[in-house]
Amino acid sequence: MKYKTKAILFMIFSGFAFGLMGATVKLSGDIPVFEKVFFRNFVSLLVAFYMIKKSKVSIFGKMENQKFLMLRSIMGLLGVFANFYAINHLVLADSTMLNKLSPFFVTIFAFIFLKERLSKIQIPALIFAFSGALLIIKPQFSLEVLPALSGAFSGMCAGAAYTVIRYLKGKEEPATIIFYFSLVSVIGTIPFLLFNFQVPSKYQLLYLLGTGVFAALGQFMITLAYKYAPASEVSIYNYFSVISSGIIGFILWGEIPDLKSISGAAIITLVAVVSYFYIKKEESQVLKTSV
Repeated sequence: MKYKTKAILFMIFSGFAFGLMGATVKLSGDIPVFEKVFFRNFVSLLVAFYMIKKSKVSIFGKMENQKFLMLRSIMGLLGVFANFYAINHLVLADSTMLNKLSPFFVTIFAFIFLKERLSKIQIPALIFAFSGALLIIKPQFSLEVLPALSGAFSGMCAGAAYTVIRYLKGKEEPATIIFYFSLVSVIGTIPFLLFNFQVPSKYQLLYLLGTGVFAALGQFMITLAYKYAPASEVSIYNYFSVISSGIIGFILWGEIPDLKSISGAAIITLVAVVSYFYIKKEESQVLKTSV
């Protein structure tokens, strides 16, 4: 099997794993969000620690990168909180789609903080992507809009976290970044657990552990995908998680997104696909001129 084919399959499996993670978050019921986040990151912490020991890399990273590792961890933790809150209150496919706004936020943050240039297609792509998000969010002057706003906020936080990871590329090992994030997330949720811990039933505990397992599995699959092919060639397949979430949501709860949500998801996905092929074409042209 070719390396790129392997990478695509791993990315698809990752999307399915994250779809199952969203389902277990929802299935765990009225357990507080902080508790769900704790279990999600505690399992990831164990997996990350194993990866650290196996690869024999630094646990906490270099001293000069501490503030960036902490920033990535804080933004990632906020993103998980917001994402889980959205999952609890929205159709699963909608919460997943809003979280997938992260690549568009990466474009914005990379332009502002990393001084990366914007291509001709990225500005209109951003406009269309956020227009699609508005169809899913359905802005209104009531508290009913909070879950959708939380979903979009999770995408923004994830975008900020990925931007920091892009900055740390080549400066820190992926295992170190994952372990640091997981450790900060576990420590950060412990105070909330002490004040509002709800003893889960045996089924809820199973779902909570499943949340951590599927999250770790999804992250592991993404890591393998990027090992076999460049991110620019396979990242688009990450949107499979939206499809898997829609299928899982329909099977388990009979969820069907409304027409506005479907239209918004279609716009965002189309923009992502067009941007992907445009950037690939640009890279190909640059490669030809440099030969």
